[in-house]
Amino acid sequence: MTDIRQTLEYANYLKSNGWIVERINGINYFIKKLPLLGSILKLQRPKEIDFKIIKKLSKKYGVFQTIIEPDLGITVSLKGNPSNTRPFTKNKSIHDLMLSRGFKLSKSPYLPTKTLQIDLSQTQKQIFEKFSKDCRYSIRKGSGLIIKEYSTPEEIKKFRNAWKNSVNFKRFVPSVKQLINLKKCFPRNYSTFLASHNNLGNIIGGAIFTRSARDFSYYWQAFTNYEGRTSLSQYPLLYHGILWAKKQGCKVFDFEGIYDFRFPNKNWLGFTHFKKSFSGSEILYPGCYTKFNLLKDGE
Repeated sequence: MTDIRQTLEYANYLKSNGWIVERINGINYFIKKLPLLGSILKLQRPKEIDFKIIKKLSKKYGVFQTIIEPDLGITVSLKGNPSNTRPFTKNKSIHDLMLSRGFKLSKSPYLPTKTLQIDLSQTQKQIFEKFSKDCRYSIRKGSGLIIKEYSTPEEIKKFRNAWKNSVNFKRFVPSVKQLINLKKCFPRNYSTFLASHNNLGNIIGGAIFTRSARDFSYYWQAFTNYEGRTSLSQYPLLYHGILWAKKQGCKVFDFEGIYDFRFPNKNWLGFTHFKKSFSGSEILYPGCYTKFNLLKDGE
């Protein structure tokens, strides 16, 4: 299955945000130029790590830092030759390989290192019955809420304004331009912006769901205001997203991150409790590996 970070849609989205994307042998390499310092090279959830290509791109773009966040069950090309590859299916093997190449395990990963996934091949009834008792109750309680899709630029602007007004000023909220670009790069049934409303028609919560071809669907981003939280609107909103993903024929619904004790962040605890009420299988990724001055290394 293909992670969303390795799709053409995501590559186009990062391009719209100022990143350079080199797509080689079906793998996305993301490059960001920084004034005076040089460039950052980022490789996220690839099915293969080719160190020869990384070295070439590092020279081409003057890379001073390389960031690799491996997928599960990756293949590693040691000499840039597809016939000379080695599969790695255990996190320890990946870890040892990255350390041997001069990389260090970062304490601040860019992508979630642990997540929950729901098997969407189950029937809707089977999926629902696996939710916790409180989760099922909350979905039923919020069944009367109005949930609408937002897709046009004007609608997305309204969606974003509600988001900004719902959260603490310190919390990052994507710009209107970024959200519109996200919708453009994941058009039609490749993404959906859903919002829940109170009886007055005001937005009290919202969520963005994206998908990767016919494989994965993602709980991309979400927000609720005080009224949305007290009315438990986030439960039916997320359930709508799960059903949307199933309708699109996706195989897996990914919650895009839960609390990971290896990289503790207390801000994730509350959201993790909420996500776990929907059940699912826990998935543990190797982590994020970083390396500076890759240009000085030989092969």
